[in-house]
Amino acid sequence: MCPETQDRENTMFTTLRWSALGVATAAAMSLAGVAAADGHAKLKVGLITTLTGGGAGIGADIRDGFMLAMKQGGEGIEVVVEDDQRKPDIAVQLADKMIQSEKVDILTGIIWSNLALAVVPSTTAQGKFYLSPNAGPTQLAGRGCHENYFNVAWQNDNLHEAAGAHANTAGFKNAFILAPNYPAGQDALKGFKRMYEGELAGELYTKLGQTDYAAEIAQIRASGADGIFFFLPGGMGISFLKQYADSGIDLPVVGPAFSFDQGILQAVGDAALGVQNTSQWSKDIDNATNKAFVADFAAAYGRLPSLYASQSFDTANLIISAAAKADVKDQDAFRDALRAADFNSTRGDFKFGNNQHPIQDIYVREVIKEGDIFTNKIIGTGLTDHQDVYAADCKL
Repeated sequence: MCPETQDRENTMFTTLRWSALGVATAAAMSLAGVAAADGHAKLKVGLITTLTGGGAGIGADIRDGFMLAMKQGGEGIEVVVEDDQRKPDIAVQLADKMIQSEKVDILTGIIWSNLALAVVPSTTAQGKFYLSPNAGPTQLAGRGCHENYFNVAWQNDNLHEAAGAHANTAGFKNAFILAPNYPAGQDALKGFKRMYEGELAGELYTKLGQTDYAAEIAQIRASGADGIFFFLPGGMGISFLKQYADSGIDLPVVGPAFSFDQGILQAVGDAALGVQNTSQWSKDIDNATNKAFVADFAAAYGRLPSLYASQSFDTANLIISAAAKADVKDQDAFRDALRAADFNSTRGDFKFGNNQHPIQDIYVREVIKEGDIFTNKIIGTGLTDHQDVYAADCKL
């Protein structure tokens, strides 16, 4: 599905959600989640994500992966979905509304690190849980960790660290690196440089949401680089890869999964073939949960799942597993149930480190074509049982 089509569908979903809220609570529940038989949810989740504008395709995957898990096992859990429009002020307003008016117990769903940094500290300060299905900024992994904040995806540096390690293996000696100028972009380049052993031909921060990369590609051409690392998620990655392919520059490219994931590969097309990228998830991870997830997601939504969908599916199943063990009103017991991570993950064995971020394998994948579909296959493991470096500063 192309991003434009997803944007139209996302706008429709948001409109229906608001319409349902205006009619009755029961109607809202039937649209957004599964409620207990007596009409009272035992747990209420607020999912704030990007459903219109740039990044809407990622938001659709976050929403759809989460709701798939809820439909399969979330009896008694109500989910309220809202669109942050990729704007920090809107995200803060929605979070406050969900906590104060909707009386949610848990918030989740945010894609972007700058939005997470605006929402998470306020959420935990108000005694609510926040479970991240994506953004993992440095500030929340180390000294800023909190007992009510869990990250079910990764710490921002992790996939980039694996890319840096893989760049060494791939023979990069003089890499050109670039990323958007926001917290996750800064973490990306830090992570890559932490593991990369060669020299840098250039280092650039681009504008978040940028679509024209002519100037950056000209700098790459003149730099003398022998390889490129870039982190440009969503539409930014589509634009860059297409323009890079058209430029005639023939340098190997390494990146994290965000720029080569299922949601954008069809739009990039042949320009992505053969590119190697790093990810803690892939549709070909060989376990029963992952196989069922890939098949069920495709059947439900008519497209293959992405990295983002898998992370959100895991986040929802973590919540479901904790709710089966403890009442969310007993925060100590519920927190212990979350920490236990007693659920079947798409990644196989799942465990949290002391800072409540995953310790996990990060794979190297290659973009391939299966029939008419561009996708990824695992070709190796970049890092094994990897924990972020900031965990040592977390006092939990």
